Amino acid sequence: MNKVDKEFKPSVWAIGKSNIIYFLMFIFLALGINAYNELPREDFPEIVTSEVFISTINPGNTAEDIERFITSPLEEAVKGVSNLVDVTSTSLENYSIIRLEFDEEIEIELAKQKVRDLIDSVISGEDWPTFNSVKVDPDILSMSIAEEMPILNINLVGDYPTESLMNYAEILEKRIEKLDEIKEVDILGAQDEEVEVAVDIQKMTIAQVSFDDVISSIAYGNRTIAAGNIISDGQRRTLRVIGEIQSPEELKNFVVKKDFGPVYLGDIAEINFKESEKKSYAREFGNNLVSLAVKKRSGKNLINAAETIRGIVSQTIENDYPIDLNVSITNDMSNRIVSQVDDLVNNILFGIFLVTTVLMFFLGFRNALFVGFAIPMSMFMSLMIISALGYSLNTMILFALVMGLGMLVDNGIVVVENVYRLMEKEGMSKVDAAKLGISEIAYPIIVSTATTVLAFVPLGLWPGTIGQFMIYLPITLSIVLGSSLFVAIFFNSMLVSKFMSIDEKNLSKKDLIKLTYFLSGIGLLMILIGGSATGFGTLFITINIFFWLYSYYLKSMALRFRTIFLGTLENKYESFLRFALKGWRAFAFLFGTIILLFLTMVLVGIAGPKIEFFPDNQPNQIIVYTEYPQGTDIEKTNSITKDIEQEVIEVINASKYFENSKNFMVESMLSQVGDGAGNQQNDFGSQADMPHKSKITVTMREFKYRNGFSSEDMRGEVQAKLSGKYPGLSISVEKDENGPPAGYPVNIEISGRDYLELIETAEQMRIFINNQKISGIEELKIDVNKSKPSLEIEVDRQKAGELGINPSQIGLVLRRSLFGEKAGIFKKDGEDYDINVRFNNEDRYDKSLLFNQNIIFRDMSDGQVKEIPVASLIKTKNVETYSAIKHRNLSRVVTLYSSILAGYNAKEIVDQIKFQLDGFDISEDVNFKFTGEIEEQDKNQEFLNTALLMALMLILLLLVFQFNSIVKPLIIILSIFLSFIGVFLGLIIFNMTFVIIMTMLGIISLAGIVVNNSVVLIDYTQLLLDRKKEELNVEKDNMLSKDQIFEAIVSGGKARLRPVILTAITTILGLIPLAIGLNIDLMSLFSSGNPNIYVGGDNVIFWGPLAWTVIFGLTFATFLTLVIVPVTFYLSKRAALKIKEFKLN
Repeated sequence: MNKVDKEFKPSVWAIGKSNIIYFLMFIFLALGINAYNELPREDFPEIVTSEVFISTINPGNTAEDIERFITSPLEEAVKGVSNLVDVTSTSLENYSIIRLEFDEEIEIELAKQKVRDLIDSVISGEDWPTFNSVKVDPDILSMSIAEEMPILNINLVGDYPTESLMNYAEILEKRIEKLDEIKEVDILGAQDEEVEVAVDIQKMTIAQVSFDDVISSIAYGNRTIAAGNIISDGQRRTLRVIGEIQSPEELKNFVVKKDFGPVYLGDIAEINFKESEKKSYAREFGNNLVSLAVKKRSGKNLINAAETIRGIVSQTIENDYPIDLNVSITNDMSNRIVSQVDDLVNNILFGIFLVTTVLMFFLGFRNALFVGFAIPMSMFMSLMIISALGYSLNTMILFALVMGLGMLVDNGIVVVENVYRLMEKEGMSKVDAAKLGISEIAYPIIVSTATTVLAFVPLGLWPGTIGQFMIYLPITLSIVLGSSLFVAIFFNSMLVSKFMSIDEKNLSKKDLIKLTYFLSGIGLLMILIGGSATGFGTLFITINIFFWLYSYYLKSMALRFRTIFLGTLENKYESFLRFALKGWRAFAFLFGTIILLFLTMVLVGIAGPKIEFFPDNQPNQIIVYTEYPQGTDIEKTNSITKDIEQEVIEVINASKYFENSKNFMVESMLSQVGDGAGNQQNDFGSQADMPHKSKITVTMREFKYRNGFSSEDMRGEVQAKLSGKYPGLSISVEKDENGPPAGYPVNIEISGRDYLELIETAEQMRIFINNQKISGIEELKIDVNKSKPSLEIEVDRQKAGELGINPSQIGLVLRRSLFGEKAGIFKKDGEDYDINVRFNNEDRYDKSLLFNQNIIFRDMSDGQVKEIPVASLIKTKNVETYSAIKHRNLSRVVTLYSSILAGYNAKEIVDQIKFQLDGFDISEDVNFKFTGEIEEQDKNQEFLNTALLMALMLILLLLVFQFNSIVKPLIIILSIFLSFIGVFLGLIIFNMTFVIIMTMLGIISLAGIVVNNSVVLIDYTQLLLDRKKEELNVEKDNMLSKDQIFEAIVSGGKARLRPVILTAITTILGLIPLAIGLNIDLMSLFSSGNPNIYVGGDNVIFWGPLAWTVIFGLTFATFLTLVIVPVTFYLSKRAALKIKEFKLN
């Protein structure tokens, strides 16, 4: 080798150490296959949000009291905690929840500890509220989205009382919660049991018994006390006083008072062991049921968990359940995840097939295998690393593997093609060609791979939940590209030095027959074995057929393609490049392309493509949320929900959705009233009672089974069916999130000092927007109101004080009457059940009895028992209170929000609202801003713009180090900007939506991909120039003539034509299955002959915009690399010559 051509030692080492390389290949393949089998499968990555929730329950308080006594003190305490970004809170009746959002620089466990320390200092204060004589203790929680969403529901339906269904459900609950993968199991449609002591107020009054008497009697009578140890007859015995009841019936014999003879608890109260007050209902297709919602632990394998649970359910049905109890599993996420993973794996396999086929035509069958080998090798190496990092195999990582499919062969293509060219054109031996060929392009492919990785590095800084969600994309792509570089430098270099050939060996008919006997024999044997072996048997037979086709048809066709078509293409390209480089035409091509970029940008502004934040998915779940005003009884909510269920059933059971008496669209419909009916957008993390809310969840079958019908159209039909039918009831028909939660598309946050004014402003704004008749808004709702009915009690302090009574005593008596008070615990079969004392049902809601009851106490001044009627000390007044009070950063806020109707674009609707609100009069003390999805959209758009600029700067910096020049890197950066022409034209021509997250990710990805070929082309052209200088003994600082530079650039372009076209085609073909949504089940094809072909699906909806962005941009970038980059490089050399001539003169 000459001075210009230096050996690349790692590849030369690999060529000389073939046995070590074979061993490494075997190890990596084995570890990769094992990793693929062992990796947990998930839908989306598990995300632990950078949020801490403070959840506090204090029954019997209004929203205003909760705000004053709990929420505000806690907010004041934590507002100064380090790394805090945002504070929001909701104060409801009985309940407070505060959400603290932290930045990414603090560990969530450390944040929780800091919050706990600050809260403890507040709780220790004397004025902190108590419940059941114990200080209220807030829960400090962090939320994992994966742990909050049930992985499946187990529904129990039968002609049994709810208590019996509950008992059957508890059998499954106990068994499932023992699994290591399961976090918890929630039972819906039934309540926990309790021991209720339902006192009769009239009997209590006659017997002069107070609540204190009853509660004290139970508390002290239902207790086991260890009295110590006694030594007797040389033995040490423990003394235990057994006081705990063994049955609730024993409570009847408790003496609660004995002043005028014993008064037994059974004399004044009914004691029942029963289901606690109804807080939820659950139904499946309108039929009552008890349902178990199973939630898994973070980091555990969802697929394995679901399989184990199905086994437990089967065993329980067989061994423990009666025959007429119907048990079904619905909303099983594992089925959809398996389907999505299988689809993406099939996309990878189909992509491998397309890429290898193209390689066969360009390089020949044997040489194509060298490059094709890089695909599974790099994939398995990547899976090995992904497994070592502790990640799961989710759709984010699988898409990155699909996207990397076309990119990872780029390095192999450049290596194999360059060695092939040296053997074919220069007549070199395999080993010499391998050493020189890889040495020529080793540093360029290292730099081009590094620049591609650098394009994704800024995405690692993506803040917030979406950043945690998307970070797996750059990480996985970096792993894939790094693996492909390793394979190209070490494995491909060794393989081509051993097996590269420019003349393919012809298989004789005799050899083909022998091969047929061998392959077909193995294939037929596997088919006879059956089972999973059938697919492999069919594959062997297919390979055998391929060899016959290749020998008699494809081989000659590929040879003609390489010798005739590619030869002609190279000559045509050389002529065109010479044409483009000469004279003024070089300037015309360069500046014409730059002008085209600006014209395209203007065209985008005129055409105005639709803009979305996240891809608008076809829903896998249609969710109908209903909400009455707060204070509505659960029975009323349940009644109206039954009517709505029937309306929804009419839509989803339409005849068009049935085939062979089976609904091919809908898998299940689960209704929940009360607990569990919260909206994830508004109630995420909330533990408040929700008797005024209900939720109907319609779960769709997998996309491939829907016979081409749209679930989004079905959602639109449900919206139309329910629209305007139920006055006073808020109804929202929504769909499952396609990615991390971002809030409502229409979300206007109104803030100010006067809360009543904020509510009035929100109502005026709602009327104003509705009057504008903006199409697509489902229903504008206000998240709080001041219409919750309340009864305000004013105590006559002077009169009460004279009698020795304070307001706390009055409040406590009324609270015990209505809400009750826990007096102890009843233990049964290892479970604890509360013993609650309260009025019986007849007395509890009788205002006359409630307020005419006596406060019974012993006057300490004279020792007499006194009875004072409550009514003599109070005045009552009907008032309306706030349904909730919400804060953001300690200021009160009201939110006006809405979903959008199916088929409408959120960005367009919000833009119309913004325009119309310019004419809305608002008080100076009131402010509003758009939050929710729009706020997230703006923040992420800003970040992605910054990430793109950062990526370009990092790429430029690396290229400057590589080329020791500023001109060459600027040429490559220019090619990146010009490639955006293809993206913009593609969006306009095909009328595609600009999806902010996915399209911008595609543009950033494109920036990294476009660099590859430009780097290799310019570096190789510079190598030719350096060789020419050495050949002519031109000193390094001197320049070649204009004609010599011209010829070197033409030669460099012609030499790199094949790899440039080939790498572009392979990258595009790797993405095509995902872009068009072509799904072919290759395993099913080989095992049963049915490929289960369908077009579309969740993957193409989610990833399609990104795939098309790269395809459009890369298609145009190929022209740029082959024409504009050489033209710009040539113009820079001409300019350098002019400058040198000017200096000499």
